Amino acid sequence: MQLFIGSELDGETLFLTEEESWHCAKVLRKRNGDILSVIDGKGNLYSGKIVSDNPKKILLNIESKEAKSPSRNYKLHLAIAPTKNTDRIEWFVEKAVEIGVDEISFLQCKNSERKILKIDRIQKIVESAVKQSLQFYIPKLNDLIAYQKFIEQQDASHSKFIAHCQTSNLPFLTKILKPEQNSLVLIGPEGRFYD
Repeated sequence: MQLFIGSELDGETLFLTEEESWHCAKVLRKRNGDILSVIDGKGNLYSGKIVSDNPKKILLNIESKEAKSPSRNYKLHLAIAPTKNTDRIEWFVEKAVEIGVDEISFLQCKNSERKILKIDRIQKIVESAVKQSLQFYIPKLNDLIAYQKFIEQQDASHSKFIAHCQTSNLPFLTKILKPEQNSLVLIGPEGRFYD
């Protein structure tokens, strides 16, 4: 199945984003009458027939709509200090989305190598990974935020974990995660969280 990202206009019509419309019309050469599978990123899967194949805004008549339930009843939030190498952070985001992470935040730490992120580019990587892995929910993507401010904003009821390289007798994450509880995993900068 090939997925596209779009939005419902009313109960009968959908439209694809401008980028999706261009790709659909110009690259895939979809035309009026073709049937597409479209997600809205909020758990809905639509089947729709193209009624306007304008490369700037493809419109579809909704033929069916199916609400897809999340695969689990808890959320997984990853917060990472971006690496110096942009390719590595983009690869990380792609793989995190493919395994089903619900939210990704970027941390500005004392030892962070990167101080600026192209969040629009990363959002496109997120959307591409969602379509590639045939998911129905688009993870929430948060812009770069100071580490301390991020920590202050977090819900006290979530399980929280920090990735580190020290050897210890601590159990693996899979042994201490609590079922059905939201979890936050922090991954520090290349220069570690602290000196």
